[in-house]
Amino acid sequence: MARIGSSPFSFPDFRGATRTLVFVNLATFFAFLLAQLLSAETALRFFGLLAFDPAGFLHGFLWQPLTYSFVHAGLVGTLFELLSLWFLAGFLEQMHSSAWVNGLYAVSVLGTAAAALAIYALSGPLAYALAPVVMFGCFGGIFGLLVAIGTLYGDTEFLLFFTIGIKARYMAIIYGLIAIAMLFSQQRMYAFAQLGGALAGWLYAQMAPRRGLSFLLSERWYGLRNSYYRYKRRRAARKFEVYMNKQSRTVRFDGNGRKIDDDPDDKKRWN
Repeated sequence: MARIGSSPFSFPDFRGATRTLVFVNLATFFAFLLAQLLSAETALRFFGLLAFDPAGFLHGFLWQPLTYSFVHAGLVGTLFELLSLWFLAGFLEQMHSSAWVNGLYAVSVLGTAAAALAIYALSGPLAYALAPVVMFGCFGGIFGLLVAIGTLYGDTEFLLFFTIGIKARYMAIIYGLIAIAMLFSQQRMYAFAQLGGALAGWLYAQMAPRRGLSFLLSERWYGLRNSYYRYKRRRAARKFEVYMNKQSRTVRFDGNGRKIDDDPDDKKRWN
């Protein structure tokens, strides 16, 4: 676990996107524990529906790239992941909006699943033996958050394991090198998926607007809507010109559909 500079044993504020992500992960963890109490078969069905299995995804389980990150099995691993999620997401939320942090987490999780699906799909045509791996946990989202911090705030110094001071960019590089080394082990699919999450987080940090993807999509939507309205105004202006010409009257409009008055001093000019 890492922490920033002068207050090594305190975490960022628990609010906004950070609180939502941690609570959703906790709720799913306790739901899985409850399923285990009911029966082992119920727990396996719960796990099989939500965890990401590339073969299952190709057979119609299309929701798994989003749900696998909320599935946790072991208590210690879950505790470490959620504390890391709290710290990293909370750190970013001090400088960015909740929508931005949510978008970064979602993109990183989807990038992780996409990388796992890609290496699984290519292993068959390339005749490359690959042990099937069912993925669960928010490791991809956490890696994406870490890479975003290393990209945007690389000079920020953290305390690794509360003892060793290290800059954010170097910590992200170390985790990346570990994932690359794992590509030569039996966990290569897991490692490749991690790198996919890291790449997605880096791209998001480089290209996403500061207010998040939802703001970008809303801006694009309003831009398309306004373009459509301008097109309708120009079309109506052309029709009106034709109609007025038939009435032996001349009316002119500019390229935006605004009326051009012959008298430049006319105060009733259209806008």
